[in-house]
Amino acid sequence: MNDAKIRLFVDHPLGAGQVVALNEGQANYLFAVMRLGVGSAVLLFDGISGEWRAEVAEAGKRKGLLVCVAQTKPLQMPPDLWLLFAPIKKARTDFIVEKATELGAARIMPVQTRFTNADRIRVDKLRAHAVEAAEQCGGTFLPVVDDVVLLAKLLAGWPADRRILWCNEDLAGVVTALPARDAGAGNAGPWAILIGPEGGFSEPEQAQLAAMPQVVQASLGPRILRADTAAVAALALWQAHLGDWA
Repeated sequence: MNDAKIRLFVDHPLGAGQVVALNEGQANYLFAVMRLGVGSAVLLFDGISGEWRAEVAEAGKRKGLLVCVAQTKPLQMPPDLWLLFAPIKKARTDFIVEKATELGAARIMPVQTRFTNADRIRVDKLRAHAVEAAEQCGGTFLPVVDDVVLLAKLLAGWPADRRILWCNEDLAGVVTALPARDAGAGNAGPWAILIGPEGGFSEPEQAQLAAMPQVVQASLGPRILRADTAAVAALALWQAHLGDWA
């Protein structure tokens, strides 16, 4: 019986009989906030070993021990999809990272563009938001969240085999379509989605993108979307057409 109601990401290998030591924050959450005690069940995942049911062996104010009992889910890998986005205001950037995690992005890459308008990005905070989203949505994989990188530099070294879905706001209202899934293919292959800043891309950035053979330009409908809305819409569009929803 799976009576566990709490899911927790741990940076620790998981397996039958494995003992997992909790840090102070985790112990406080489980034992002070959620009022769990010895014998209580918790679901654990490490992003590698799937999900495991564990039981509390020791419960203290600042530490605790859990013991893995049985695997409840195997590791479910997302499609090979990266999300590139220009950070915006803090709460909206947090929202993008949370929803990208829930929607199955394998890698999340904040990019600095000419018109990026955001405060200093705390990548450690973004990674924490990704962890929280994975804990809540039942995922067993945790996406990589990269440090901010200059878009022009990133594109200059872009892999030849990874296509980019450029959600070009200049195409609002224009009917566009994604390439068809390859016949018999198990997945769509390496892809990335690129969402620009609220001010759009500069002319040099647009020219660099337009010159890349890996780039597929697409419209997200007749209305120009906010950057955070565009990220969710593009991820859903890609997943439904080429990803693990199809």
